[in-house]
Amino acid sequence: MATTNSDSVGGARPTREQQSGLIIVDKPSGLTSHDVVARIRRLAGTRKVGHAGTLDPMATGVLVVGVEKATRLLGYLTLTEKEYRATIRLGESTSTDDAEGERIDSQSNPRPVTDDELRSAVKALTGEIMQVPPKVSAIKVNGQRAYKLTRAGQAPELAARPVTVHEFTITAVRGSAAPGGDDPPEPPRGCAEIDATIRCSSGTYIRSLARDLGTALGTGGHLTALRRTQVGPYGEAEASSLNSLQERLVVLPLENAAAASFPRRELGPEEARILSHGGRVPATAGTPGPVAAFGPDGALIALIENDRPLVVFA
Repeated sequence: MATTNSDSVGGARPTREQQSGLIIVDKPSGLTSHDVVARIRRLAGTRKVGHAGTLDPMATGVLVVGVEKATRLLGYLTLTEKEYRATIRLGESTSTDDAEGERIDSQSNPRPVTDDELRSAVKALTGEIMQVPPKVSAIKVNGQRAYKLTRAGQAPELAARPVTVHEFTITAVRGSAAPGGDDPPEPPRGCAEIDATIRCSSGTYIRSLARDLGTALGTGGHLTALRRTQVGPYGEAEASSLNSLQERLVVLPLENAAAASFPRRELGPEEARILSHGGRVPATAGTPGPVAAFGPDGALIALIENDRPLVVFA
């Protein structure tokens, strides 16, 4: 699916036109999404690089990075579904709702959580729900990031937002919530840990799901591990480590990226000419959302919605 542009020592750098496309990165723990973008800028030899959906420094997994013209796709890719593997600790709450924050509450004598209680709490957090983002997040409040206000001692009251959790499946339970409580590795005494697969809409905070699960069970809770396994059509199998990208920069060309991410529409010569100049073309019935419109030569002309161009590439 991807093409390879060599960036190794002694190899010629591809032109910017050749580099336009997506790079699917397997982000390591400890780096911010901005750190990854900075690395790709150096490797691709261009400042025009962005990403589709932030991953916290603690998290690993699929980060979709756009280079050159493909950065104009990213605002639409962020609307896709995402899938995660998460570990949630029950019995402790933290200031950031994940393992990077300070512990603010711990259950010294927690009562065991039953399977029925756990299933009920997970069910209540599945489907279309209203979710309050973490106070330590990039949400803007009066033009300032929530995490900056929180660290300055002015933690904002964030409004709940609608999100959709398509799947919240518990795959393992360890500790005080597990029958017998002896499945290794064990969480700290007085806590339980659950592993889960979560598939959700863009804008869903897995940290908030961990917090809200703990609140529903009366135990407190926070996220201890997170790996994003899928962003729209791009999964772990397509992702490359930063070390491998250092040796060989793998770029999914702009046309391939658009075809994989959006419904496709073939244009005639006159339609392609009109659309490439920002004009409108007759709408195609029954195709909701952005559509990738291609010219007769296979070039990506624009993303369109109904008859209106959203982004023109030609």
